[in-house]
Amino acid sequence: MIRVLLVGYPFAPVGPDAVGGAEQILSALDRAVVAAGHRSIVLAPEGSVTAGELIPVPRLTGEITEAARARIHAALRQRMHDAIARHRPDLVHLHGVDATEYLPPPGPPALVTLHLPPAWYPAAIWRPARADTWLHAVSHSQHAACPPCPVLLPLIPNGVPVRRLHAPVSPRRFALCLGRICPEKNQHAALDAGTRAGIPVLLGGEVFPYAAHRRYFETEIVPRLAGGPHRFLGPIGFARKRRLLSAARCLLSASLAPETSSLVAMEAMAAGTPVVAFPSGALPENVQHGVTGFLVHGVAEMAAAMHAAGRLDRAAIRDIARARFDEAAMTARYLALYARLAHAAAA
Repeated sequence: MIRVLLVGYPFAPVGPDAVGGAEQILSALDRAVVAAGHRSIVLAPEGSVTAGELIPVPRLTGEITEAARARIHAALRQRMHDAIARHRPDLVHLHGVDATEYLPPPGPPALVTLHLPPAWYPAAIWRPARADTWLHAVSHSQHAACPPCPVLLPLIPNGVPVRRLHAPVSPRRFALCLGRICPEKNQHAALDAGTRAGIPVLLGGEVFPYAAHRRYFETEIVPRLAGGPHRFLGPIGFARKRRLLSAARCLLSASLAPETSSLVAMEAMAAGTPVVAFPSGALPENVQHGVTGFLVHGVAEMAAAMHAAGRLDRAAIRDIARARFDEAAMTARYLALYARLAHAAAA
Protein backbone atom coordinates (compact mmCIF):
# COMPACT_ATOMS: atom_id res chain seq x y z
CA MET A 1 0.00 0.00 0.00
CA ILE A 2 1.23 3.48 -0.90
CA ARG A 3 0.44 6.43 1.38
CA VAL A 4 0.03 9.65 -0.63
CA LEU A 5 -0.30 13.13 0.85
CA LEU A 6 -2.12 15.29 -1.73
CA VAL A 7 -1.70 19.04 -1.16
CA GLY A 8 -4.12 21.41 -2.85
CA TYR A 9 -3.86 25.11 -3.62
CA PRO A 10 -4.84 26.57 -0.23
CA PHE A 11 -7.33 29.12 -1.61
CA ALA A 12 -9.62 26.79 -3.58
CA PRO A 13 -11.53 23.81 -2.14
CA VAL A 14 -11.22 20.46 -3.90
CA GLY A 15 -13.94 18.00 -4.77
CA PRO A 16 -15.98 16.62 -7.67
CA ASP A 17 -17.72 19.99 -8.13
CA ALA A 18 -14.58 22.15 -7.96
CA VAL A 19 -14.26 24.98 -10.47
CA GLY A 20 -10.49 24.97 -11.00
CA GLY A 21 -8.66 22.44 -13.13
CA ALA A 22 -5.97 21.72 -10.52
CA GLU A 23 -8.65 21.02 -7.94
CA GLN A 24 -10.50 18.68 -10.31
CA ILE A 25 -7.31 16.72 -11.06
CA LEU A 26 -6.44 16.42 -7.36
CA SER A 27 -9.97 15.16 -6.67
CA ALA A 28 -9.66 12.54 -9.43
CA LEU A 29 -6.33 11.36 -7.99
CA ASP A 30 -7.74 11.21 -4.48
CA ARG A 31 -10.53 8.91 -5.70
CA ALA A 32 -8.14 6.80 -7.78
CA VAL A 33 -5.70 6.28 -4.89
CA VAL A 34 -8.52 5.07 -2.63
CA ALA A 35 -10.06 2.89 -5.37
CA ALA A 36 -6.68 1.20 -5.92
CA GLY A 37 -6.49 0.21 -2.25
CA HIS A 38 -3.89 2.82 -1.30
CA ARG A 39 -4.14 5.56 1.35
CA SER A 40 -5.01 9.14 0.40
CA ILE A 41 -4.52 12.02 2.82
CA VAL A 42 -5.59 15.42 1.46
CA LEU A 43 -4.48 18.84 2.69
CA ALA A 44 -7.02 21.32 1.33
CA PRO A 45 -9.28 24.18 2.45
CA GLU A 46 -12.16 23.57 4.81
CA GLY A 47 -15.25 22.53 2.89
CA SER A 48 -13.35 20.26 0.51
CA VAL A 49 -14.93 16.91 -0.37
CA THR A 50 -12.52 13.97 -0.47
CA ALA A 51 -12.49 10.19 -0.77
CA GLY A 52 -9.50 9.90 1.53
CA GLU A 53 -8.84 11.60 4.86
CA LEU A 54 -9.17 15.39 4.73
CA ILE A 55 -6.83 17.52 6.83
CA PRO A 56 -8.50 20.93 6.53
CA VAL A 57 -6.61 24.17 6.06
CA PRO A 58 -8.44 27.32 7.27
CA ARG A 59 -10.61 28.66 4.46
CA LEU A 60 -10.11 32.31 3.58
CA THR A 61 -13.39 34.20 3.40
CA GLY A 62 -12.14 37.69 2.57
CA GLU A 63 -9.93 39.07 -0.17
CA ILE A 64 -6.72 37.22 -1.01
CA THR A 65 -4.10 39.77 0.08
CA GLU A 66 -0.40 39.27 0.77
CA ALA A 67 -1.09 39.22 4.52
CA ALA A 68 -3.82 36.62 4.03
CA ARG A 69 -1.48 34.51 1.89
CA ALA A 70 1.21 34.56 4.56
CA ARG A 71 -1.28 33.54 7.25
CA ILE A 72 -2.73 30.65 5.23
CA HIS A 73 0.71 29.45 4.10
CA ALA A 74 1.90 29.35 7.71
CA ALA A 75 -1.14 27.29 8.73
CA LEU A 76 -0.62 24.91 5.80
CA ARG A 77 3.06 24.40 6.64
CA GLN A 78 2.17 23.49 10.23
CA ARG A 79 -0.54 21.05 9.15
CA MET A 80 1.78 19.47 6.60
CA HIS A 81 4.50 19.01 9.22
CA ASP A 82 1.99 17.35 11.55
CA ALA A 83 0.53 15.18 8.76
CA ILE A 84 3.95 13.89 7.71
CA ALA A 85 4.91 13.11 11.31
CA ARG A 86 1.61 11.31 11.94
CA HIS A 87 0.92 9.51 8.66
CA ARG A 88 4.48 9.02 7.30
CA PRO A 89 3.46 9.30 3.63
CA ASP A 90 5.50 7.58 0.95
CA LEU A 91 5.07 10.60 -1.32
CA VAL A 92 3.81 14.20 -1.17
CA HIS A 93 2.03 15.50 -4.28
CA LEU A 94 1.58 19.29 -4.49
CA HIS A 95 -0.74 21.09 -6.90
CA GLY A 96 -0.53 24.81 -6.05
CA VAL A 97 1.20 27.51 -8.08
CA ASP A 98 2.60 28.66 -4.71
CA ALA A 99 4.06 25.23 -3.83
CA THR A 100 7.52 26.70 -3.16
CA GLU A 101 6.00 28.44 -0.11
CA TYR A 102 5.22 25.14 1.59
CA LEU A 103 7.43 22.37 0.23
CA PRO A 104 7.56 19.55 2.79
CA PRO A 105 10.48 19.11 5.17
CA PRO A 106 13.21 16.67 4.09
CA GLY A 107 11.95 13.12 3.87
CA PRO A 108 9.50 11.60 1.38
CA PRO A 109 9.76 12.43 -2.33
CA ALA A 110 7.74 15.47 -3.40
CA LEU A 111 6.04 15.79 -6.78
CA VAL A 112 4.79 19.17 -8.04
CA THR A 113 2.29 19.12 -10.89
CA LEU A 114 2.57 22.30 -12.97
CA HIS A 115 -1.07 23.13 -13.66
CA LEU A 116 -0.41 26.69 -14.84
CA PRO A 117 1.81 28.32 -17.49
CA PRO A 118 5.50 27.94 -16.60
CA ALA A 119 6.05 31.72 -16.62
CA TRP A 120 3.56 32.10 -13.78
CA TYR A 121 5.76 30.14 -11.35
CA PRO A 122 8.54 31.69 -9.24
CA ALA A 123 12.08 31.06 -10.47
CA ALA A 124 12.78 28.95 -7.38
CA ILE A 125 10.51 26.19 -8.65
CA TRP A 126 13.00 25.19 -11.36
CA ARG A 127 15.90 24.63 -8.94
CA PRO A 128 14.34 23.33 -5.73
CA ALA A 129 16.75 23.34 -2.79
CA ARG A 130 14.88 20.41 -1.27
CA ALA A 131 16.26 17.02 -2.33
CA ASP A 132 14.01 14.46 -4.04
CA THR A 133 11.62 17.10 -5.39
CA TRP A 134 10.24 16.57 -8.89
CA LEU A 135 8.14 18.52 -11.38
CA HIS A 136 6.06 17.58 -14.38
CA ALA A 137 3.85 19.26 -16.97
CA VAL A 138 0.37 18.31 -18.19
CA SER A 139 0.65 18.98 -21.95
CA HIS A 140 3.26 19.03 -24.71
CA SER A 141 3.08 22.80 -25.20
CA GLN A 142 3.47 23.44 -21.47
CA HIS A 143 6.38 20.99 -21.21
CA ALA A 144 8.11 22.69 -24.16
CA ALA A 145 7.69 26.10 -22.49
CA CYS A 146 9.46 24.98 -19.30
CA PRO A 147 13.04 26.21 -18.87
CA PRO A 148 15.85 23.62 -18.72
CA CYS A 149 15.33 21.84 -15.42
CA PRO A 150 17.11 18.78 -14.00
CA VAL A 151 14.05 17.64 -12.02
CA LEU A 152 11.43 17.95 -14.79
CA LEU A 153 9.91 14.51 -15.44
CA PRO A 154 8.05 13.35 -18.58
CA LEU A 155 4.61 14.93 -18.85
CA ILE A 156 1.36 13.30 -17.78
CA PRO A 157 -1.53 14.64 -19.92
CA ASN A 158 -4.70 15.62 -18.10
CA GLY A 159 -7.88 13.61 -18.46
CA VAL A 160 -11.58 13.85 -17.65
CA PRO A 161 -14.28 11.26 -16.84
CA VAL A 162 -15.18 10.87 -20.49
CA ARG A 163 -17.96 8.29 -20.14
CA ARG A 164 -19.79 10.21 -17.43
CA LEU A 165 -19.98 13.48 -19.32
CA HIS A 166 -22.53 12.70 -22.03
CA ALA A 167 -26.18 13.29 -21.14
CA PRO A 168 -29.01 12.11 -23.44
CA VAL A 169 -30.34 15.59 -24.25
CA SER A 170 -30.88 17.32 -27.60
CA PRO A 171 -28.62 20.24 -28.54
CA ARG A 172 -30.19 23.64 -27.98
CA ARG A 173 -29.51 27.10 -29.30
CA PHE A 174 -27.08 28.45 -26.72
CA ALA A 175 -23.32 28.51 -26.28
CA LEU A 176 -21.56 27.76 -23.01
CA CYS A 177 -18.51 29.40 -21.44
CA LEU A 178 -17.14 27.94 -18.20
CA GLY A 179 -14.22 28.64 -15.86
CA ARG A 180 -12.69 31.07 -13.42
CA ILE A 181 -13.96 34.58 -14.15
CA CYS A 182 -10.82 36.68 -14.55
CA PRO A 183 -9.10 38.97 -17.07
CA GLU A 184 -6.85 36.34 -18.65
CA LYS A 185 -9.82 34.09 -19.37
CA ASN A 186 -11.27 36.97 -21.42
CA GLN A 187 -14.89 35.86 -21.06
CA HIS A 188 -16.22 39.24 -22.18
CA ALA A 189 -14.96 38.43 -25.71
CA ALA A 190 -17.05 35.24 -25.70
CA LEU A 191 -20.10 37.30 -24.71
CA ASP A 192 -19.34 39.76 -27.52
CA ALA A 193 -19.09 36.87 -29.99
CA GLY A 194 -22.46 35.58 -28.84
CA THR A 195 -23.99 39.03 -29.31
CA ARG A 196 -22.53 39.26 -32.80
CA ALA A 197 -23.75 35.75 -33.70
CA GLY A 198 -27.19 36.29 -32.16
CA ILE A 199 -26.69 33.22 -29.94
CA PRO A 200 -27.17 33.44 -26.14
CA VAL A 201 -24.12 32.60 -24.04
CA LEU A 202 -24.47 30.99 -20.61
CA LEU A 203 -21.45 31.89 -18.48
CA GLY A 204 -20.68 29.58 -15.59
CA GLY A 205 -17.87 29.90 -13.10
CA GLU A 206 -16.62 31.51 -9.93
CA VAL A 207 -15.26 34.95 -9.20
CA PHE A 208 -12.45 34.25 -6.75
CA PRO A 209 -11.68 36.90 -4.10
CA TYR A 210 -8.86 38.67 -5.91
CA ALA A 211 -9.39 42.39 -6.37
CA ALA A 212 -8.52 42.21 -10.09
CA HIS A 213 -10.97 39.38 -10.67
CA ARG A 214 -13.83 41.17 -8.95
CA ARG A 215 -13.07 44.39 -10.83
CA TYR A 216 -13.05 42.51 -14.15
CA PHE A 217 -16.43 40.92 -13.40
CA GLU A 218 -18.02 44.23 -12.44
CA THR A 219 -16.59 46.29 -15.30
CA GLU A 220 -16.48 43.82 -18.21
CA ILE A 221 -19.00 41.05 -17.50
CA VAL A 222 -21.92 42.66 -15.66
CA PRO A 223 -22.55 45.36 -18.31
CA ARG A 224 -22.69 42.71 -21.05
CA LEU A 225 -25.33 40.78 -19.13
CA ALA A 226 -27.68 43.74 -18.82
CA GLY A 227 -30.86 43.25 -20.80
CA GLY A 228 -29.99 39.72 -22.00
CA PRO A 229 -29.76 37.43 -23.83
CA HIS A 230 -26.64 36.22 -21.98
CA ARG A 231 -26.79 34.89 -18.40
CA PHE A 232 -24.33 34.35 -15.56
CA LEU A 233 -24.92 31.01 -13.82
CA GLY A 234 -22.26 31.21 -11.10
CA PRO A 235 -20.42 28.03 -10.04
CA ILE A 236 -22.06 24.84 -11.31
CA GLY A 237 -21.61 21.30 -10.03
CA PHE A 238 -20.75 18.25 -12.11
CA ALA A 239 -24.32 17.07 -12.71
CA ARG A 240 -25.48 20.44 -14.00
CA LYS A 241 -22.29 20.92 -16.03
CA ARG A 242 -22.85 17.55 -17.71
CA ARG A 243 -26.37 18.53 -18.80
CA LEU A 244 -25.35 21.98 -19.99
CA LEU A 245 -22.34 20.70 -21.93
CA SER A 246 -24.44 18.05 -23.66
CA ALA A 247 -27.15 20.56 -24.59
CA ALA A 248 -24.92 23.44 -25.71
CA ARG A 249 -24.44 24.25 -29.37
CA CYS A 250 -20.75 24.76 -28.59
CA LEU A 251 -18.30 25.63 -25.83
CA LEU A 252 -16.47 28.94 -26.10
CA SER A 253 -12.95 29.64 -24.88
CA ALA A 254 -11.59 33.12 -25.52
CA SER A 255 -8.69 32.68 -23.11
CA LEU A 256 -5.62 34.84 -23.59
CA ALA A 257 -3.57 32.74 -21.17
CA PRO A 258 -1.33 29.96 -22.54
CA GLU A 259 -3.73 27.22 -21.46
CA THR A 260 -1.93 24.17 -20.12
CA SER A 261 -4.68 21.75 -21.15
CA SER A 262 -8.23 23.21 -20.75
CA LEU A 263 -10.16 20.53 -18.91
CA VAL A 264 -13.44 22.18 -19.84
CA ALA A 265 -12.63 21.79 -23.55
CA MET A 266 -11.96 18.09 -22.95
CA GLU A 267 -15.21 17.82 -21.00
CA ALA A 268 -17.18 19.49 -23.79
CA MET A 269 -15.77 17.14 -26.41
CA ALA A 270 -16.50 14.14 -24.18
CA ALA A 271 -20.11 15.32 -24.18
CA GLY A 272 -20.01 15.52 -27.98
CA THR A 273 -20.03 19.32 -28.02
CA PRO A 274 -17.77 21.29 -30.40
CA VAL A 275 -15.22 23.70 -28.93
CA VAL A 276 -14.71 27.15 -30.44
CA ALA A 277 -11.49 28.56 -29.01
CA PHE A 278 -8.68 31.01 -29.42
CA PRO A 279 -5.50 28.96 -30.11
CA SER A 280 -3.96 29.58 -26.67
CA GLY A 281 -1.38 27.19 -25.22
CA ALA A 282 -2.45 23.55 -25.46
CA LEU A 283 -5.81 24.17 -27.15
CA PRO A 284 -4.36 23.48 -30.64
CA GLU A 285 -3.15 20.11 -29.27
CA ASN A 286 -6.62 19.17 -28.12
CA VAL A 287 -9.04 20.76 -30.60
CA GLN A 288 -8.94 19.34 -34.14
CA HIS A 289 -9.95 22.28 -36.32
CA GLY A 290 -13.01 21.46 -38.39
CA VAL A 291 -13.47 18.09 -36.67
CA THR A 292 -13.95 18.57 -32.92
CA GLY A 293 -14.34 22.34 -33.09
CA PHE A 294 -12.72 25.45 -34.49
CA LEU A 295 -9.61 27.46 -33.61
CA VAL A 296 -10.36 31.12 -34.25
CA HIS A 297 -8.76 34.54 -34.00
CA GLY A 298 -10.91 37.30 -32.62
CA VAL A 299 -14.57 37.91 -31.92
CA ALA A 300 -15.73 37.94 -35.55
CA GLU A 301 -14.25 34.51 -36.31
CA MET A 302 -15.64 33.14 -33.05
CA ALA A 303 -19.13 34.37 -33.96
CA ALA A 304 -18.94 32.74 -37.40
CA ALA A 305 -17.69 29.47 -35.90
CA MET A 306 -20.60 29.39 -33.46
CA HIS A 307 -22.90 28.95 -36.45
CA ALA A 308 -20.56 26.48 -38.19
CA ALA A 309 -20.39 24.31 -35.05
CA GLY A 310 -23.85 22.95 -35.78
CA ARG A 311 -22.47 21.10 -38.82
CA LEU A 312 -19.95 19.01 -36.90
CA ASP A 313 -20.57 15.34 -36.04
CA ARG A 314 -21.21 15.20 -32.28
CA ALA A 315 -20.90 11.40 -32.10
CA ALA A 316 -17.49 11.56 -33.77
CA ILE A 317 -16.38 14.30 -31.36
CA ARG A 318 -17.43 12.13 -28.43
CA ASP A 319 -15.54 9.10 -29.77
CA ILE A 320 -12.35 11.12 -30.28
CA ALA A 321 -12.54 12.53 -26.74
CA ARG A 322 -13.03 9.08 -25.23
CA ALA A 323 -9.95 7.81 -27.04
CA ARG A 324 -7.74 10.79 -26.14
CA PHE A 325 -8.81 12.26 -22.80
CA ASP A 326 -9.74 9.36 -20.53
CA GLU A 327 -9.25 10.17 -16.85
CA ALA A 328 -8.58 6.51 -16.06
CA ALA A 329 -5.50 6.54 -18.30
CA MET A 330 -4.26 9.68 -16.55
CA THR A 331 -4.71 8.32 -13.03
CA ALA A 332 -3.02 5.03 -13.98
CA ARG A 333 0.07 6.97 -15.06
CA TYR A 334 0.11 8.90 -11.78
CA LEU A 335 -0.21 5.74 -9.70
CA ALA A 336 2.69 4.20 -11.61
CA LEU A 337 4.78 7.33 -10.99
CA TYR A 338 3.88 7.33 -7.28
CA ALA A 339 5.08 3.73 -6.99
CA ARG A 340 8.30 4.46 -8.88
CA LEU A 341 9.22 7.53 -6.81
CA ALA A 342 8.32 5.85 -3.52
CA HIS A 343 10.31 2.72 -4.42
CA ALA A 344 13.36 4.77 -5.45
CA ALA A 345 13.26 6.73 -2.18
CA ALA A 346 13.04 3.52 -0.12
CA ALA A 347 15.87 1.77 -1.97
